[in-house]
Amino acid sequence: MRLSSDMERQLHGYGLTTAHILYRMPNFKSVLQTFIWQEYDLAPDFPEMTRFLEFWQRKLDGPLHSVRYTHQRLIGPSEWRQVEGEFRLH
Repeated sequence: MRLSSDMERQLHGYGLTTAHILYRMPNFKSVLQTFIWQEYDLAPDFPEMTRFLEFWQRKLDGPLHSVRYTHQRLIGPSEWRQVEGEFRLH
């Protein structure tokens, strides 16, 4: 299911996932480089991050060394409510 906006994703349980990826340089195996990846994803399976890491292993030359990630739900369905009303100042 492809959700059209970030707000819709968040309301369907997506949270912001950030991955810190260390990988080896293709020509210099002893040199580590860093890459930061960030996307809305679903915990605990992380299908978006899994898809990205599979792409990396299939298509890119730099072999992965390690991946550290963090995930934070920014908003949930129980935290969102429509407010009807109006505040008037002066």
